[in-house]
Amino acid sequence: MDFGPFLLLALMEGLVTAAVLALTASGLSLVFGIMRVVNVAHGAFFMLGAVLAWFVAEWLPGPPALAFAAALVFCPLVVGAIAAIADMAVLKRLNYEPEATIVATIGLLYILEQAALSLFGPDARPVEAPFSFRLQLPWFGYSGYKLAVVVAAALVLLGVWLILKHSRAGLLMRATQEDRDTARAFGINVDRVYAGVFAMGAGLAAIAAVLIVPISQAHYLMGGDPLLLSFIVVIIGGLGSLRGTLVAALLIGLSDGVISTFFAPTLAKIIATLVVALVLVFRPQGLFGKRAA
Repeated sequence: MDFGPFLLLALMEGLVTAAVLALTASGLSLVFGIMRVVNVAHGAFFMLGAVLAWFVAEWLPGPPALAFAAALVFCPLVVGAIAAIADMAVLKRLNYEPEATIVATIGLLYILEQAALSLFGPDARPVEAPFSFRLQLPWFGYSGYKLAVVVAAALVLLGVWLILKHSRAGLLMRATQEDRDTARAFGINVDRVYAGVFAMGAGLAAIAAVLIVPISQAHYLMGGDPLLLSFIVVIIGGLGSLRGTLVAALLIGLSDGVISTFFAPTLAKIIATLVVALVLVFRPQGLFGKRAA
């Protein structure tokens, strides 16, 4: 195969990575932007979505497409509910103090990983894709499911944007983000908004996991890389900036696809980490973040 087809394949793989990363990082960015909480447990919510998807696929009878559709609905709801309970039971009691919430979410990360290890086991488990269609290009065949992942991620992100910009729930979130004390004075139930935001962020990570698990496998330690890459994306794009998160996810995903294809996957992560260091030095607020007053 010539260089051109290889590059096209690398870009297509990078686009899939970018789509899943954009979903995962958007949840992390949403939680920080509105709640000012650095959620270290975000990778565990990603892992939990994949593990639950395996359970649904394993125990629900019928064709793989039915099990996958059920997982796509069921897993984000369950993971979101667990996140909301964690917010109300732990983070709320800590009054969302930055240092305390970091320690608390680290503890939540270990609790969820150990629970998954106990119930799920240490082995990686495959989940069958809902369909096996392949797109036949002149140079190579490409998985139709991977292209469907990109389309599905784009639709979910569009839905998130519509909720934030054109719904009452989004208005309450934005009001709480600006000043939670003033929002509370105007009768907004800030605690309920925070629980909903934390659940929404975890649900987005779970959706990303359900989409990617037929391509990879479910494993109780699989949340580490998505968490690291999500932090890289959020820092580069700008903390709390959804637009910056999407742009950074696209840049990181495509560069990861190209570098991993022509060089080594480890090199892609090294370069991404160096870019984060440069951003923190020369533009601490990120590409689209607001400079602190």
